[in-house]
Amino acid sequence: MDTRTKEAIRYLGYGSKAVDDRTLKLISEAFTELDELADKRIVYRIFEFFVPDSEWIVVEHLNIHSKNLSKNMKGCEKAVLLGATLGSGVDRLIRRYSCMDMAKAVVVQACAAAVLEEYLDEWQEDLRMRMERNGYYLRPRFSPGYGDFSIEHQEEFLRLLDSAKKIGLSMTGSSMLTPTKSVTAVIGLSRENTVCHKAGCEMCGKSDCSYRRDTVEKR
Repeated sequence: MDTRTKEAIRYLGYGSKAVDDRTLKLISEAFTELDELADKRIVYRIFEFFVPDSEWIVVEHLNIHSKNLSKNMKGCEKAVLLGATLGSGVDRLIRRYSCMDMAKAVVVQACAAAVLEEYLDEWQEDLRMRMERNGYYLRPRFSPGYGDFSIEHQEEFLRLLDSAKKIGLSMTGSSMLTPTKSVTAVIGLSRENTVCHKAGCEMCGKSDCSYRRDTVEKR
């Protein structure tokens, strides 16, 4: 089973339960449609930044209060701010299935999240190689809404990136990104090739969560 199928199954909340053949078929069909429709785009900028203490980081003119992010960025010299999206076509596909076939809509939602994650992982690997040639090493990407990193910072990120103009990525009044299958994140750049702090499911203490990555991988 390939990685993005495992990710889709995780997003569907199967946990350690077996996945039936019908669901696997729906997942395969969803990936086929998404590969045709997704307009993968990304915008990023690199900023100088500093960590004044264990609870704050300052990027450009932004003051961000987050113990989790401060720990993740400790020892870094620069910060990569990014915004990425699969485009509005994916939103239209999800809306269409929401009216026709709710089960398929749920699967497409999960598969779209997996496609976005795969796209970001591939882009980040390319960034890692480029930055290492310049003597920098990457920390795991960290998104607003994760841990104590407030989702409200997304508006500031989008403004700094001019993402609406560059890739069509904006935000609603309730701090939700539009198109919905989009993400913003911060990546620290350090001169030291240190062991990165754990991120994602591995950092979360909720070991009984059915969405945990390691639960799916143990199958």
